[in-house]
Amino acid sequence: MSNSFILMAIVLSAVVTWLPRIIPFVLTKYKALPDFLLRFLNYLPITIIFALTLSSVITERTGHLPTIKWLELLTVLPTFWVAAKTKNILLAVVVGVFTMACLRLLF
Repeated sequence: MSNSFILMAIVLSAVVTWLPRIIPFVLTKYKALPDFLLRFLNYLPITIIFALTLSSVITERTGHLPTIKWLELLTVLPTFWVAAKTKNILLAVVVGVFTMACLRLLF
């Protein structure tokens, strides 16, 4: 493989990564989105966080019932409480990491 091929692959990868992030801003710059779409988009951050959290707390295997990862579930509770009370994501992450470290040290 030549250096120009590698450089072209890197540039094309950057463009393919960059375009989906920029196109929505360009398309909505001069035209507002409909109200129903804005209401729908308001729920996306909550649903994404819930889906990521649920996938890290529950293990699924084909042919078996889902099982709960108890240490992760115990870590989620104080982390979400701190996030809800303080609205500080950095503090919530620190609490989550500290809680998980303490639980793994104990169990």
